[in-house]
Amino acid sequence: MPNEERELPRCPDARHGMSTGAGAGIQRRLEMLVRDFRSSRPPMPVVVLHTEIEDAPDRPATDPDGPDPATNPAPVPTPGEQVVRLIEELYTGHDAHGSRCAVAPDARPEPTEVRRAAGLVRDLGDPRRWDGRRAFYRRYSFPRVRLVRAIEEAVGELDPDWPRMPASTGFTSGLPDPAQSLLDQLARQRWRPGGSSRWSDRLRLFDMAHILPVSLVAVVGALIARAPWGVAVGSGAGFLLFLVLLDNVLPGRAPLFLWLRRESRWFLTTTFLRAASPGQPTDFSLVRPLHSWNAIAARAHEVAEALKTGDDFQLQLYVLALCEDLRDNHRRWSWDLRGFKRPRPPVLFIPKATAENGGIELVKAVSDVRSRRSELDPLLIVAAVQPTDVARLQRSVVQDADTSAWTWYQEWGRNLRAGQSPSRALAELPWVIKVPIRPDRLTTRDDGRRDCVRATARPTAARILWSVHALIVITALLAGAVAFRAHELADRHCSSSPLSANRDTRLLKADKSADPECVGIATGDVRFSDWLKPGDDSGTSAKVPWTLAELEKKIERENAGILRSKKAKYVTVVYAGPLGSASPENASPVKGIEELAGVHLAQAAINKAGSPRLRVLIANGGADMRHQVAMAESIARYARRDPTLVGVVGAGRNLTTSKDVATVLGDAELPVISGTNSSTELPMKHANWFSLAAPDAWQADQLELIARQLRVPKAEQHALVLARDTKRTKDEYTNQQARFGAGMLKDLRYKVTGPVLYTVQDNRAELQGPTEAFCRGTRVPSVIYFAGRAEDINPLMQQLGSERGCDNRNISILTGDDLSKADFTPQGNQQMPADVTLYYAALAYPADEQSTNFYRNAEQYLAPADPAVPPGWARPRAPLLASGQTALSYDATRALHKAASVGGAVQNRAATWVNLRTVNLPNMATGTIDFTDAQPRANRKGHSIVLNEVRIGRDAEPVLRPLCGRAAGDARPLTEADCAIGRASLSVREVGG
Repeated sequence: MPNEERELPRCPDARHGMSTGAGAGIQRRLEMLVRDFRSSRPPMPVVVLHTEIEDAPDRPATDPDGPDPATNPAPVPTPGEQVVRLIEELYTGHDAHGSRCAVAPDARPEPTEVRRAAGLVRDLGDPRRWDGRRAFYRRYSFPRVRLVRAIEEAVGELDPDWPRMPASTGFTSGLPDPAQSLLDQLARQRWRPGGSSRWSDRLRLFDMAHILPVSLVAVVGALIARAPWGVAVGSGAGFLLFLVLLDNVLPGRAPLFLWLRRESRWFLTTTFLRAASPGQPTDFSLVRPLHSWNAIAARAHEVAEALKTGDDFQLQLYVLALCEDLRDNHRRWSWDLRGFKRPRPPVLFIPKATAENGGIELVKAVSDVRSRRSELDPLLIVAAVQPTDVARLQRSVVQDADTSAWTWYQEWGRNLRAGQSPSRALAELPWVIKVPIRPDRLTTRDDGRRDCVRATARPTAARILWSVHALIVITALLAGAVAFRAHELADRHCSSSPLSANRDTRLLKADKSADPECVGIATGDVRFSDWLKPGDDSGTSAKVPWTLAELEKKIERENAGILRSKKAKYVTVVYAGPLGSASPENASPVKGIEELAGVHLAQAAINKAGSPRLRVLIANGGADMRHQVAMAESIARYARRDPTLVGVVGAGRNLTTSKDVATVLGDAELPVISGTNSSTELPMKHANWFSLAAPDAWQADQLELIARQLRVPKAEQHALVLARDTKRTKDEYTNQQARFGAGMLKDLRYKVTGPVLYTVQDNRAELQGPTEAFCRGTRVPSVIYFAGRAEDINPLMQQLGSERGCDNRNISILTGDDLSKADFTPQGNQQMPADVTLYYAALAYPADEQSTNFYRNAEQYLAPADPAVPPGWARPRAPLLASGQTALSYDATRALHKAASVGGAVQNRAATWVNLRTVNLPNMATGTIDFTDAQPRANRKGHSIVLNEVRIGRDAEPVLRPLCGRAAGDARPLTEADCAIGRASLSVREVGG
């Protein structure tokens, strides 16, 4: 090398330096090996130090009281003792420099030198012997040495005659099988040696190296599946306990994950060990635990027999296991990059290698094992021998210990290439460098100076970037990122885990101060009832007999029955409605619950009848459908992955965003059948929009029959259009009602004022200001067209009854179909002045009870769980079905299913869209649902409608009676004679609004 004599940087602490010239030279050579070990893996020799002459005779005994410094100076150390002191200085220096160093322990009393050497290696398998004050990274581990030791200890616990039974003794019964008795003993030891320092081995409960990671995988899998934290941790703990119990009670004679241990893989794959008996498996398979276990058992029996009979094999197997463990401890491309974090090789110091302590045999065994195997190990051995023992270590002698450092190493390297040849095996130990030292080089310098030479000690990148500290930082960052992501997902989605979320639903707010609402299509574990506040099943004036949670459970049971049957033919429809109430106004979800009840009723009736069956999914557009565009986008995304989805039922609130909803669903090829959305424009602008509700313009035309009767001929008569302010609500229904109502009154030559707008604050209409303005004016209207919502009618009546100028004046109020939701029974607590009469349009004409199955199906499938609901609730006159929302959604669902199952065959969504214009269903809840005359982008005829009158009766309670109406499918126009004011219509049954 061109820089072979380059001066290595001196270490700052001279206390760890070398006090002799020979020590400084050897330290320099060793540090050059350390320097190269950092960047490569050079072969590591066994350096044997000895003096050129034999030690001096033993020193005479001294005075027991100690030497007299004046007359009897301290004895001079012999060259052999100086070499031992040099070894000790080398140990101190390498230990201070960060090398993992070990000193050969005292030999145990054994009968042979080979067994004493094996005892040395066995003791070196204790990680505590390699601990250092400044050693890099964590403690070494020696699993292979421990495995060999476990087998050796198991053999020692067996019968002294093992394994000569039963085959060699000739007996066929009464004696245990030798292989089985060995496995039994190893199982009792858990395949671990005794006297372990590891707490898990002392407890001998379980194999944490594999059971814990598998349990963590179970936890991560549960989190990925979006299980809650508690469920994930509980599943991991339960799986851990299950594996621990299985690991201890499994009758397999071995730990549960024995075949995954690295020592087991080495045990089966190393070529050093002899092959197992013929017919026994000897290979290892990661995915075949039983096959691998049989191979491990066969190999353990074969090795145990060899350990019982062969000393050389025992020593060399221990040396091989030690070298392989050290190689694994310095393996660079391991999961923890430990080889990069340990830039210095391990060093074994043998201060006195003799025949008595087994050191000579250990040196020879290391050389023999390295000559037989193909891998390089990082172990550097420095030993001192007596000159008389040098002859036992042949060749590889350095003629001059003071030659150039790299010449010293290169000479050994040249000998190593040829020294491993089989023909020279008896004449040399190729891995040994014998370094003779002149005695004069072992004397301490007169000036007391110590040379301290150290290779570069800068930290490796792996120690910084892939260390425990970096892991803590990275873990903290990942934990923070996961927590932030989990919080972000929890803020955005209705159902989430730290790692994933159900993206079919989202949490949206009407404004910054509002509570979040769960919006989208419910899939997985999402239930919209979980997001309702307590008491949200009560409406503005009536209580529905079903809760949202009950309806969701019933629909879920129906869906589960369909999915359980693999051969069932079915189609899927989505109900889209206002099921949220987490808003500042606490808007009631009663409308959505009533409509969902009709959808489920249709589902139950259809599935009872036969095939194709109907699967229902639920979508929420939020309180008052404020987030219906987000809901529609969620439905469209879901439709891309579910080909069974054929259409949407609902979307019953007419907002300015309704056209966007129709567009989004139309782009997804999804037709929409709305039972209560009375928009005039949506069917005219969107070919996928079908409505059962009478359009607002046509409703105004029917209310004209009432307004005409209220008109005084040839007199100046004032009318007022009172409308809700929709700047913040996007309510298109009130806008259309105000526009068409004003046009109708103007056509009848009323003097129309308005529209006069009122606002809504904290879920209450602010009507005092507007009523004061027109009641105290000179033109008090006799007719008011109310373009508002049902929840606003009660505050209006209170103001008309208490405001001067209107309190004793006959006033007629005309309004649209939203008043169908109002409850004019005594339980509804509606207030009306005696001189005010209310006329409104309702969408659901009650079909005859004998001509439809709607009411019978309702009693069978919608029976309320509330025992307070009286019998006979499922009747045309019963208030629980009076709003018509349930009936209309029932008819809409039946119509969509009919289009999706023409001829009993399942249709796709495009065919369903086309087939809707061929649907004609008689005897439905509101009459005949006929789409055969529905032209694209045009309003059809034959809508169901009822005109109702409400006024105060004799008992001071509101009395509702229908004036006139038409069932669905009946296109005959209504007349003033049909809708005469002041008499009951005989052709229409009395129903709620």
